[in-house]
Amino acid sequence: MDLNDYQLQARSTARYPQVGANPIYPTLGLCGEAGEVADKVKKVLRDRGGVFEPELVDDLALELGDVLWYVSQLASELGLTLDAVARLNLAKLAGRASRQTLGGSGDHR
Repeated sequence: MDLNDYQLQARSTARYPQVGANPIYPTLGLCGEAGEVADKVKKVLRDRGGVFEPELVDDLALELGDVLWYVSQLASELGLTLDAVARLNLAKLAGRASRQTLGGSGDHR
Protein backbone atom coordinates (compact mmCIF):
# COMPACT_ATOMS: atom_id res chain seq x y z
CA MET A 1 0.00 0.00 0.00
CA ASP A 2 1.16 3.51 -0.81
CA LEU A 3 1.86 5.57 2.32
CA ASN A 4 0.02 8.64 1.08
CA ASP A 5 -3.02 6.55 0.12
CA TYR A 6 -3.01 5.09 3.61
CA GLN A 7 -2.77 8.58 5.10
CA LEU A 8 -5.76 9.81 3.09
CA GLN A 9 -7.87 6.78 3.96
CA ALA A 10 -6.88 6.96 7.63
CA ARG A 11 -7.73 10.67 7.72
CA SER A 12 -11.30 9.86 6.74
CA THR A 13 -11.65 7.98 10.05
CA ALA A 14 -10.27 10.76 12.26
CA ARG A 15 -12.73 11.63 15.01
CA TYR A 16 -11.17 13.84 17.63
CA PRO A 17 -11.55 17.45 18.79
CA GLN A 18 -10.51 20.08 16.24
CA VAL A 19 -9.34 17.69 13.53
CA GLY A 20 -7.11 19.74 11.25
CA ALA A 21 -5.92 22.06 14.01
CA ASN A 22 -4.95 19.75 16.86
CA PRO A 23 -1.52 18.10 16.80
CA ILE A 24 -1.69 17.42 20.53
CA TYR A 25 -4.38 14.73 20.34
CA PRO A 26 -2.59 12.47 17.84
CA THR A 27 0.70 13.01 19.69
CA LEU A 28 -0.82 11.73 22.92
CA GLY A 29 -2.49 8.86 21.08
CA LEU A 30 0.82 7.93 19.48
CA CYS A 31 2.49 7.78 22.89
CA GLY A 32 -0.31 5.60 24.25
CA GLU A 33 -0.25 3.15 21.36
CA ALA A 34 3.55 2.93 21.36
CA GLY A 35 3.29 2.16 25.06
CA GLU A 36 0.88 -0.68 24.31
CA VAL A 37 3.37 -2.15 21.81
CA ALA A 38 6.17 -1.86 24.36
CA ASP A 39 4.04 -3.49 27.07
CA LYS A 40 3.22 -6.47 24.87
CA VAL A 41 6.89 -6.94 23.99
CA LYS A 42 7.88 -6.60 27.65
CA LYS A 43 5.45 -9.36 28.56
CA VAL A 44 6.99 -11.61 25.90
CA LEU A 45 10.29 -11.27 27.74
CA ARG A 46 8.70 -11.75 31.17
CA ASP A 47 6.14 -14.46 30.45
CA ARG A 48 7.18 -16.24 27.23
CA GLY A 49 10.94 -16.47 27.42
CA GLY A 50 11.31 -14.02 24.54
CA VAL A 51 9.35 -16.22 22.12
CA PHE A 52 7.09 -14.29 19.74
CA GLU A 53 4.36 -16.78 18.94
CA PRO A 54 2.25 -16.20 15.79
CA GLU A 55 -0.83 -15.09 17.75
CA LEU A 56 1.20 -12.46 19.56
CA VAL A 57 2.76 -11.27 16.32
CA ASP A 58 -0.77 -10.82 14.97
CA ASP A 59 -1.70 -8.79 18.08
CA LEU A 60 1.43 -6.67 17.65
CA ALA A 61 0.56 -6.07 13.99
CA LEU A 62 -2.76 -4.60 15.10
CA GLU A 63 -1.07 -2.39 17.68
CA LEU A 64 1.52 -1.26 15.14
CA GLY A 65 -1.36 -0.34 12.87
CA ASP A 66 -2.70 1.90 15.62
CA VAL A 67 0.75 3.50 15.94
CA LEU A 68 0.78 4.08 12.18
CA TRP A 69 -2.69 5.64 12.32
CA TYR A 70 -1.58 8.15 14.93
CA VAL A 71 1.67 8.89 13.05
CA SER A 72 -0.39 9.60 9.94
CA GLN A 73 -2.77 11.87 11.87
CA LEU A 74 0.09 13.83 13.40
CA ALA A 75 1.73 14.17 9.99
CA SER A 76 -1.57 15.44 8.57
CA GLU A 77 -1.95 17.94 11.40
CA LEU A 78 1.54 19.25 10.60
CA GLY A 79 0.89 19.44 6.86
CA LEU A 80 3.28 16.58 6.08
CA THR A 81 2.73 13.51 3.95
CA LEU A 82 3.85 10.09 5.15
CA ASP A 83 5.82 9.78 1.94
CA ALA A 84 7.76 12.95 2.76
CA VAL A 85 8.36 11.78 6.33
CA ALA A 86 9.62 8.40 5.10
CA ARG A 87 11.90 10.00 2.48
CA LEU A 88 13.36 12.42 5.03
CA ASN A 89 13.99 9.54 7.42
CA LEU A 90 15.77 7.45 4.78
CA ALA A 91 17.89 10.44 3.77
CA LYS A 92 18.82 11.07 7.40
CA LEU A 93 19.78 7.42 7.89
CA ALA A 94 21.80 7.35 4.66
CA GLY A 95 23.70 10.42 5.82
CA ARG A 96 24.43 8.82 9.17
CA ALA A 97 25.54 5.62 7.46
CA SER A 98 27.92 7.53 5.19
CA ARG A 99 29.36 9.35 8.22
CA GLN A 100 29.39 6.13 10.26
CA THR A 101 27.19 7.69 12.94
CA LEU A 102 24.27 5.26 12.94
CA GLY A 103 25.17 4.41 16.54
CA GLY A 104 25.32 7.00 19.25
CA SER A 105 22.86 9.66 20.26
CA GLY A 106 21.68 13.07 19.18
CA ASP A 107 19.24 14.15 16.49
CA HIS A 108 21.82 15.83 14.24
CA ARG A 109 24.74 13.38 14.31
